[in-house]
Amino acid sequence: MDYYFKVLRRYFDYSGRARRAEFWVFWSFDLFFAFCCIALDNWLNLTFGRGPYGMLLLLYLLATLSPRIGVRVRRLHDLGLSGWFLLLGFIPVLGATTLLVLYLLEGTAGNNRHGPNPKEIQLST
Repeated sequence: MDYYFKVLRRYFDYSGRARRAEFWVFWSFDLFFAFCCIALDNWLNLTFGRGPYGMLLLLYLLATLSPRIGVRVRRLHDLGLSGWFLLLGFIPVLGATTLLVLYLLEGTAGNNRHGPNPKEIQLST
C-alpha cells in the first residue's frame, strides 16, 4: 500500500524512475479501487444507462489520471526509454502487448539518463 500512496504523492511528477514493484503494486490497488467504485455505482444506482459504470468510477479515474500516467512514464524511464513510448498503447493489440512486456522487464542497472536506480537507492537505506 505504501507504493500506492508514493505514486499518489508524486501526482504531477513524470521524472525519475519507478521500480517494477512500485508499478505493479500501484496497478493492483488502482484496479481494486476501480472495481470497488463499480460495485458502489451499481449498489447506489449511479450507473450511466444500462452499463455497469457510473459517476464514482468516472470521478476516481479522473482523479488518478495523472498518477497513472506518471508511474507508467517513470517505469519506462527505469528501462532507459522515453515516456513517449506510452503512445504505443494507441496501436491496437500490438502496442498494448509491447507495453505490457516492457513493464515486466527489469530496469537498467545503475544510473541512466533518467536518474539513479531506485532499487539500489532502496537497498542502501
